[in-house]
Amino acid sequence: MPVPQLTYEDKLDYTPTARSVSLARRRAARLVAEWGQEGIAGDVALIVSELASNALLHGTLRGRLFRVRLVMGEALLRIEVSDPRGERVPRERRGVYSTSGHGLVLVGGLADRWGIEPRTVGKTVWAEVELQAAITRPCGPRRSGG
Repeated sequence: MPVPQLTYEDKLDYTPTARSVSLARRRAARLVAEWGQEGIAGDVALIVSELASNALLHGTLRGRLFRVRLVMGEALLRIEVSDPRGERVPRERRGVYSTSGHGLVLVGGLADRWGIEPRTVGKTVWAEVELQAAITRPCGPRRSGG
């Protein structure tokens, strides 16, 4: 089986502050637009914002950074946010009466799939957007998944 060609990659470590979430969101939107996918830059920014916010709220440890990584190939954009707290695994909440915890529902609606990968130290929460699907994707919510 041929190895897929990596087209673009960016990764940056952030200090665990609210300002870093905003910086990561803006950087992701700018990069995706520069990589020729302006139509999904807003969705990617929102996914990065939700995953980075979760890392900040639930995954950081004092003195440890979190990482945002974007990888775009010919047909797929993968967004990864890694943090040092592997024991704190996010769960999608489905209760409509909950006042928080709906970020992963949003991620599931914007991404084609998302999931969690353990690391030696910590975890990576990822979301993938299929680029051909992004072109023909209708507006509005889609399926949620994990």
